[in-house]
Amino acid sequence: MESLTVKELPPSERPYEKCMKYGVDKLSDAELLAVILRTGTKGISSLALAQTVLRRCRKQSISGLYDMEIDELKEISGIGAVKALQIKCLTEFSKRLWREKNASKNFFRSANDIANYYMEHMRHLDHEEVIVMMLDNKCAFTGDFRLSSGSVNASVVSVRDVFMRAARHGAVQIVLVHNHPSGDPSPSEDDILVSQKISDAGSLLEIRLSDSIVIGDGNYISLRSKGLIKT
Repeated sequence: MESLTVKELPPSERPYEKCMKYGVDKLSDAELLAVILRTGTKGISSLALAQTVLRRCRKQSISGLYDMEIDELKEISGIGAVKALQIKCLTEFSKRLWREKNASKNFFRSANDIANYYMEHMRHLDHEEVIVMMLDNKCAFTGDFRLSSGSVNASVVSVRDVFMRAARHGAVQIVLVHNHPSGDPSPSEDDILVSQKISDAGSLLEIRLSDSIVIGDGNYISLRSKGLIKT
């Protein structure tokens, strides 16, 4: 099958030339994706193919690429295994870049610092995950681990496991972080119950639950700042 490269497009449709002349920040989402895809397919330019991919996203925007699986991408005419992998590698790369950028500070002194660190990983998940972040007495990051996947409730979350692992890492404070796949970070009764249960246990073991943060789609809620965790 013949392919059309970006250079074979009319000058007005060439994302490469536009990028070189005006800067990468001047490209549309479709133009950015076209540069990454490099080629289209027979009778379809890379730009037209990129536009088709974005229209097929659930959110009809570039952020919807996070939700698309490789098999879903391959259902789009012109997207084979290689292009599907390119797109998925792009989304994973963006997550890692965001996380490394926010981790470079090494200190997490606010709910905003913590939410920013986990946002790009957790906002796009289609299931709930609970992560325990561990900090020392100066709020320096000492590690994290996934506590559960699927739901947040008192019967699933193991308080014993939380503090055994936190103690092994020398943590003096922890933060509970989990996501809501709906995109709405409003805490549920179970969220509050589990957070309070861990906070109470931490008070006895002298490992403080500094906060419990719910990640939504680009937003978050801190239970501590809302007064939903009693000390």
